[in-house]
Amino acid sequence: MNRLLEKYRNEITPALMEKFNYSSIMESPKVSKIVINIGVGDAVANPKVLDDAVSELTLITGQKPLVTRAKKSIATFKLREGMPIGCKVTLRGERMYDFLDKLVTVALPRVRDFRGVNPKGFDGRGNYTLGIKEQLIFPEINYDKVSKIRGMDIVFVTTANTDQEAFELLKLFGMPFRK
Repeated sequence: MNRLLEKYRNEITPALMEKFNYSSIMESPKVSKIVINIGVGDAVANPKVLDDAVSELTLITGQKPLVTRAKKSIATFKLREGMPIGCKVTLRGERMYDFLDKLVTVALPRVRDFRGVNPKGFDGRGNYTLGIKEQLIFPEINYDKVSKIRGMDIVFVTTANTDQEAFELLKLFGMPFRK
């Protein structure tokens, strides 16, 4: 069984139940999925760039990404409807906990001048969004084979009803929030 899942069941759930006075274990919030998205705007001019992004996201997550396509045509960006412009992965279950573990313990400490993640990334419904400026912080990415530094958005979707509950949940998982 995964280390973080065990920690969630044995330590985090009782701590949340005590703090928020839940009557049942099922009331305590949990992370339901993690969505990682890479937007590749350069894919309009050079479709090969998207292949690099897809392969890097596959290395990071261990799952094949879905190529996202443009919903509308935008003439100023030379963008047509249906053109591939990015890729995303939705992680659930075992892979989700593996990724969360890797992000908190390995990747985030490798960020240059790291002072913690912004605690203002909550959406009001208990979901947290985190932006990463470069994919090089993940140990699977080989620095020499990277053609271009790309950022990514990581969305933590939780079952929490309020931002305060979600903040406490992610903090107990080890997310290094800025003071």
